[in-house]
Amino acid sequence: MYQIAAAPSIQTMPSIVKILRVVADPNRLRILLLLQGEELSVAELQEILVMGQSTISTHLSQLKQAGLVEDRRTGKSNLYHLNVSADDAILIGLLQQARDEIPEAVPDQAAMRRVLRKRQDKMRSFFDSVAGRLGRDYVPGKSWKSLAEALLRLLPPLVIADLGAGEGAFALLLSQRATRVIAVDTSANMIEVGREQALRHGIENVEFRMGDMEELPIEDAQVDLAFFSQSLHHALHPERAVQQAFRILRPGGRIVILDLLQHRFEEARDLYADEWLGFSETELEAALEKAGFTEVQTSVVHKESESPHFQTLLALATKPGRIAP
Repeated sequence: MYQIAAAPSIQTMPSIVKILRVVADPNRLRILLLLQGEELSVAELQEILVMGQSTISTHLSQLKQAGLVEDRRTGKSNLYHLNVSADDAILIGLLQQARDEIPEAVPDQAAMRRVLRKRQDKMRSFFDSVAGRLGRDYVPGKSWKSLAEALLRLLPPLVIADLGAGEGAFALLLSQRATRVIAVDTSANMIEVGREQALRHGIENVEFRMGDMEELPIEDAQVDLAFFSQSLHHALHPERAVQQAFRILRPGGRIVILDLLQHRFEEARDLYADEWLGFSETELEAALEKAGFTEVQTSVVHKESESPHFQTLLALATKPGRIAP
């Protein structure tokens, strides 16, 4: 736990004019609000504020010159914290007012909590690195398919909606354990291929329906699990698709979103008909909470080794209410 160094009251600081000039910038106020309770690195501030490194560094330099921010070395990084004591009533009051007036303050705090969770998760990082090395070696009998099959058998029987199902490969996999799978897609050709595959394999508990993710052909409160598997970035209005998933879920039902983390590979729009270049964790969290979901969790679960290095983002959430017996 770091110690915030004692500082002279703002009333006695040598250049109050300089301090007021520095804190007049909304982005520097955002930084001060973040550093009021946590130590953060430049890279973490970049991720939270979605600003360039040089911009963040410039703001921090000005805040340090004004005596409002200090830093300490830890490993290869510097961690910055607010250099204000509890009796600096004027600045504390200014920050409190800024928290109420700056619209980015609330999402900044949510993004900071996510960044801190990542920093604390050292054990996961360790096992991720080990898994990456072990994954290059052949292990007899070990495959992602066999693991998926095993995990599927642990699921209770559910009614599942596969939204943006395409040819239905995932829906057919889920059908092994589901009571019923409703597979929805806008493409008539995709729906036809999915139906043919289900018929060929003798699968009778998958129902293919043609429809849009933003206007689902499913009645209210009909499913236990709503699944978007690399389909949400094709929606014209992703928030509406998430709201539709909320509508069709029973109380206590869950939504699972697997999609791309926000990227800059513009060619994806032409190559894959992508409407959106992925999503940030903050965007998905906000969309889920706005729709009414609770217990929202997001994490990056995979990064491709080949360029353009797409990353897979997983989001989970629950529709409030009691699960029917």
